[in-house]
Amino acid sequence: MPKKAGPPEKTSLLENVLCGGSCVSLLARCLQTERQRAEVVLLSEVSLVRMTQNYSNTTVQDRINSSISAYENVRHVITCVIISVELLLILVAIYAVYALVRKDNVAPIYVVNLLTSDLLLLCLMIIKETKAAKFKGYYMFHFAWMVSVGFMLCIALERYLVIVWPVWYRTRRTVMVSLGVCAVVWTLPLVYVVLGYSWEGFTFVSRTVFGIVLLVPFPLLVFFMVGTLRALSASISVRAEEKRRIVGLLVLVLLIYTLLFLPGIIFFLVDDVRDRKLSLVSFTFFKLSPFADLFLYIFLRKGAMRKVLACFCCCTKDRTSQQVTTNTNDGDTGSSM
Repeated sequence: MPKKAGPPEKTSLLENVLCGGSCVSLLARCLQTERQRAEVVLLSEVSLVRMTQNYSNTTVQDRINSSISAYENVRHVITCVIISVELLLILVAIYAVYALVRKDNVAPIYVVNLLTSDLLLLCLMIIKETKAAKFKGYYMFHFAWMVSVGFMLCIALERYLVIVWPVWYRTRRTVMVSLGVCAVVWTLPLVYVVLGYSWEGFTFVSRTVFGIVLLVPFPLLVFFMVGTLRALSASISVRAEEKRRIVGLLVLVLLIYTLLFLPGIIFFLVDDVRDRKLSLVSFTFFKLSPFADLFLYIFLRKGAMRKVLACFCCCTKDRTSQQVTTNTNDGDTGSSM
């Protein structure tokens, strides 16, 4: 008899369905496993990128800190050298210039006050560098520099009046008038200091105000220089040595202002040039101004300029004679050979 085929077909169909379901389940598990692996790989890559970024940020910050530290070390060394050289010379110069003050010669009064403002600047530099206390002397430094420029302007004005308006100025050239002018020069910058320490909003405009205040004397110094040269060229009553001393004093004042103060003024007024290197250069020039002011003594004391020129000429002659002797010896050696 033939066998019935119905039940076996149902059994095989059920087995196929079960087998297909297990394959789908296995495939789903494989996909889930691969997805988990991909997530793990992605997380590891993200963590690696973050670690790299953190390392890069740390490296950049370390470089910035090392650069700042190097800048501070250079600035500290330069400042200490300037203080040690200038302090003793300023004290000696104040004593020497004060001895030149007479009733008919009030120009040394302005130079003494200029050197006193330089001494104040050195004291502020010492306090800042010792770091004995939290010294907030930002505006005090500006005060000392403004006073210095003020007395440079007074020196140039006094020489201008002596030559251009001699009769008018001779009747008003007294010690009391000069002391009054000095009091005004010391008082006016105090307004800037009071505003700086009492008004918080003044911080945002202090750089601009300071730069403008220092820039105002520049055209006046040029005017006094040109006017004095014109008057001296037409004057026959002033001796040649006196002319040289007056012109030398005015030229030196203008050079000190142009070379040592003008770069700092540009730094304070122009935003595009404010960087760390220019800041170091400009403030170093500011700190060198007391040393340059010492040379004003040469053009105040009669005969001092002549002695300096004589020493310079002697040194030049010695060098020339040495070169001539060397060339002569070389010629003699060549001829003997």
